[in-house]
Amino acid sequence: MTGINQRGRYGRYIHYIFTAVDFLIINLAFVTVWHFPTLLHTQGGRTAWLLVNLVYLPVAYWMSTTHKIRSIQMDHVAANSLRAVVSHAVLFIASLYIIGIDFYWTLFAEFYCICFVALPLWWLLSRIILKTYRRRGKNFSRVVIVGTNTTARRLQDEFRSENGFGYKFMGFFDDKCSEHVDPELYRGDLSRLEEYVKEAQIDEIFYALSGENEEALQRVIRIADDNMARFYYVPRLTRFITRGFTLTALGPMPVLASKANPLKRRANRVIKRTFDIVVSAVALIMSPLVLIPVGIAIKISSPGPVFFRQKRTGYRGRDFECLKFRTMKVNTTADTAQATKNDPRKTRLGNILRHTSIDELPQFWNVFKGDMSVIGPRPHMLRHTEQYSRLIDQYMMRHTVKPGITGWAQVNGYRGETRELWQMEKRVEFDMWYIEHWSLLLDMKIMFRTVYNAIVGEKNAF
Repeated sequence: MTGINQRGRYGRYIHYIFTAVDFLIINLAFVTVWHFPTLLHTQGGRTAWLLVNLVYLPVAYWMSTTHKIRSIQMDHVAANSLRAVVSHAVLFIASLYIIGIDFYWTLFAEFYCICFVALPLWWLLSRIILKTYRRRGKNFSRVVIVGTNTTARRLQDEFRSENGFGYKFMGFFDDKCSEHVDPELYRGDLSRLEEYVKEAQIDEIFYALSGENEEALQRVIRIADDNMARFYYVPRLTRFITRGFTLTALGPMPVLASKANPLKRRANRVIKRTFDIVVSAVALIMSPLVLIPVGIAIKISSPGPVFFRQKRTGYRGRDFECLKFRTMKVNTTADTAQATKNDPRKTRLGNILRHTSIDELPQFWNVFKGDMSVIGPRPHMLRHTEQYSRLIDQYMMRHTVKPGITGWAQVNGYRGETRELWQMEKRVEFDMWYIEHWSLLLDMKIMFRTVYNAIVGEKNAF
């Protein structure tokens, strides 16, 4: 369960309410598969019922202490809920074996089938409820950042990126304020920190200065401890280092070790490719329902082919022919000029196809062939690859995985025209984060968000 540093009249009870519903779901699942009268009148049934509750206690405690950051990412929530069910199953089976209770395996299978569906659904629903609650200004945590450097400003952006995390950013503290920081958010030097923490009832302090300044670091830790505020140390890493890290040690020396790229493991590549084949096969089977009417409409709207084919950079930098529904009049600048919002080359039908992302649907054939993936960094035209590989560090690292029909950058608003270099830099940053944090649940999350965005429409889809 997500740790909760509460703010508000009832915030302190949220964790306990969520855990209580967990127990309710487990008990309902148990009495469903083992009929209630039988359960009450057999010694083994009563003992098993007691155990099914007792073994969830360490699971609930473990999940509550493992995840302390308030940010809620639904793919992580789903993964943690499945870990909770698996952990419960292991402990429950071990307990039954130690005590010597015979348990019918069919009932065991039915019980955990229900839990594998019900518990993750409840966890996802509960976090949606919690996010909604926080967006209304409840259950917030007051935070300050020590530092005004680039790392500190990036951290501030993360606090503000999602109100559902429940962070109320109160300001910066630093002996020297950066010119890039809003003066209204600068609260003063470190000598003012303790007084402000007490006055504003700060819940969390994020330290983004260099750890080499031992005196300042120890001072801030003491202030956090004395005022019962949670302390976080934020390593000063470049924004292009987006991979996950684990804290280890070399003797008494703490060391951050980078986690391995998940898609370097053969098993994960097989899982991702299987997902691609299943999704693209279903899409291709259903494609005539869209392909035929859209194809006819394109032919009627303007002369030219139904499909637009373009060479783009793919996996490991190899070129491939990317397929789309044609949305523009036939022109000679298709391979060199980006589409713009009011591009005169677009047809009226093309505007609709782009706004709803229907123009991308033929790329499921690219996925089925193996040139692309359903989810991944968007493939760019060859001219862009040549241009941006010289201007942006790690740009070519995007090609260590197959390009996708949609990706993490796109569902976070970075799609469409890139007029300025920083827009492409942000795409690369999000693409690298995706590569380093890949999981099947993350792919499913991106896919569902893409479908949602296609239904409501996107302002950058042109």
